[in-house]
Amino acid sequence: MNRCTQAPAPRTAVWRITLATALLGLGLSAHAQDSVRPFPANALRGTLQVTQPPELLLNGQMARLSPGARIRGVNNTLVMSSSLVGQSLVVNYVRDAQGMVHEVWLLNATEARQKMPGAPAQGNYGSESYVPATPDGTGTATASPQQ
Repeated sequence: MNRCTQAPAPRTAVWRITLATALLGLGLSAHAQDSVRPFPANALRGTLQVTQPPELLLNGQMARLSPGARIRGVNNTLVMSSSLVGQSLVVNYVRDAQGMVHEVWLLNATEARQKMPGAPAQGNYGSESYVPATPDGTGTATASPQQ
């Protein structure tokens, strides 16, 4: 009885092609993490914290996810709101006609550095008792009571 004594060359070739494709895909996915996705013109920037789905805090204000709302992760895959409970995340978002949050994009570091409308002002002071210096820099300005 004759047996095949030939080396399985086709399997080796398929294995090498599969390995090369996988390694190439890993390199491209690492590069894609730094890319910037296109966002709609009406998208706003904010800080999102899911409290109890569909309820959430958006820039410290209570908001609600619309029925059918989509939350996209940093790699643009869908993320369930329940997996984000308690996390404070920088996002771009779009509201629907009723004012509910309809689309949310979790931002990677490159996207978060971009300027967007609705972004909260970044400051070093979190105190309401801060009194600025006088324009000539000699002392502190006196705060006048506001009524």
